[in-house]
Amino acid sequence: MPTDPVRLGRKRPVPSCPNPLFLQWLTELRDHAKEKGLKTQYVYQKAINSLKRYPLPLKNGKEAKILQNFGDGICKILDERLQKHYRENGSDAPIHLATSCQKSNMASSKQMEEHHKEPSGNDGELMKQRQKSVRKEEATKKKREYVPQKRSGGYAVLLTLYRHAQMPGSKGFMFRNELQTEAQLLCDKSFTVPDLGSKYTAWSSVSTLIQKDLLVKTHSPARYSLTEQGLALAEKLDSKESGMDKEQAEEKSEEEISGHRPGVVDLTLEEEEDEEKGEKESCSSKSSERITTALSVNQAKNLAPASDATGKGCYLLPGFYDIVLCVDFIETTGGSSGRKQELVKELQRNGVTFDIRKLNVGDFLWVAREKVAPVPGQLRPPVGTELVLDYIIERKRMDDLCGSIIDGRFREQKFRLKRCGLCKPIYLVEECGSAAAHLSLPESTLQQAIVNTQVVDGFFVKRVQDVKESAAYLTIMTRYLQKLYQNCTLICRSRELEWDGENEREETENLSCSLMSFTEFNHGAIKNKCQTVREVFARQLMQISGISGDKAAAVLEHYSTVSSLLKAYDQCSSETEKEKLLSSIKYGKLKRNLGPALSRTIYQLYCTRGPLT
Repeated sequence: MPTDPVRLGRKRPVPSCPNPLFLQWLTELRDHAKEKGLKTQYVYQKAINSLKRYPLPLKNGKEAKILQNFGDGICKILDERLQKHYRENGSDAPIHLATSCQKSNMASSKQMEEHHKEPSGNDGELMKQRQKSVRKEEATKKKREYVPQKRSGGYAVLLTLYRHAQMPGSKGFMFRNELQTEAQLLCDKSFTVPDLGSKYTAWSSVSTLIQKDLLVKTHSPARYSLTEQGLALAEKLDSKESGMDKEQAEEKSEEEISGHRPGVVDLTLEEEEDEEKGEKESCSSKSSERITTALSVNQAKNLAPASDATGKGCYLLPGFYDIVLCVDFIETTGGSSGRKQELVKELQRNGVTFDIRKLNVGDFLWVAREKVAPVPGQLRPPVGTELVLDYIIERKRMDDLCGSIIDGRFREQKFRLKRCGLCKPIYLVEECGSAAAHLSLPESTLQQAIVNTQVVDGFFVKRVQDVKESAAYLTIMTRYLQKLYQNCTLICRSRELEWDGENEREETENLSCSLMSFTEFNHGAIKNKCQTVREVFARQLMQISGISGDKAAAVLEHYSTVSSLLKAYDQCSSETEKEKLLSSIKYGKLKRNLGPALSRTIYQLYCTRGPLT
């Protein structure tokens, strides 16, 4: 028997939607929310799917409450649109004619028929042109502007660099440690610790920013700064961030719109693929928001963003930070390990909170460390802000002092301590009893060096007998600083901003104090970092016997580079005038003259063409 031909496709036409106006309005709402990047787009999409599956006409929005994903918000919007429709088209205007759906179905069927027709001649060329135009459109759609997701690593890095650049006296770049510390407040993911089962952190997004030409990495240690394109994008993100109140109000309306009710009829048989994707993204973002709620609330109380009214950056409020002693790791390892471990044991015995780390200048200092709550789901708590107090200690045993004077380290260390940005340098000298009698320099020379450090260089000198007394002094200083700063609001300032240390007591009495971050301080104190011409010139001058840090600084005030000094020599009319050019320069607190001898030595060093005799 002959078999009937197999019929492919649908056996009956798809019924037109009975509520085309409601469907049109919900589609417009979804598209509008999608353009703005609001999560309500997924709520409207769910409502659209439910409405498409409902086979009966609805008279108004109130009747739609029986459908799943139709809350009070959506029903109210539909009723308002319906009333507007009646006002514009009359009270008897039809709302259930499926003309729009039929037209769209007819248009799509025509397109399918034209597509299945075999092109010939001019029709084939037209088809090829259409295909090319479609491909071009698809290519342009793919080349969309890169915008990082809110509270992601890239988002936090861009915003942090932008806000840092707006601060007065900004360097225009940030180092990795300080960038990670400040950006962590704007990111849900850790910049240092990867999530379980993953090897990537929030910092991994920096490579993407560099590839997208939004970020530039230069120098060593690395400096990160925004490109023009990155600056424009970060400005847009910052303007959106400033409208957080409006977005929070919209999120409240989202909850009202998507509210589920008992007795709702579930007519959805299966979810579409795009709906599932949207739901997953929404759920994941909401869960991450819940995880970081406790942290963000805590940090919002005690740490403000860089847009502070004073223009000096973030600040720490009283009670939200701890005063911690920082010990250079060299003080606990190497050399006489027994003696160095004795210092650590004494500090522990005295109940001092201390942290061992690498200090690029000095042996001891104190930081105000922000109290940070641990985040559920993360192995380590986030990195808190650390501001350096204005006290720094250089510890010297008599044998170490003797060696540093012989090899020239003593003058260089004092110079670096003066230029480190902290206004209260302290020399802690351990007398060592009778051990000083066996040193290569006479004891009188060492004592004179200590007196000069206090009188001429302006350091506070504390003399102790042994390691136990050193630990006792560090303990007393720690408790003194904890009491001194207990009611202070600590404001973060940049290293480049001028700071008068003499007003510190007045500042603490007024319950505010301006300090720099530990990251910026430690990076600025690197011994072998890239140096400016001015810094190299200062080091050269200090190699001349008789020129201290104060004398070198006084010369730099008049001639900041070797080139400017040589030009001044060229303008002199005689050899005698050149030799006396620097003799009247004032230095130090007493404003004494540099003198003709040193002036002549410097002239001979830089202007003698042959070997010095």
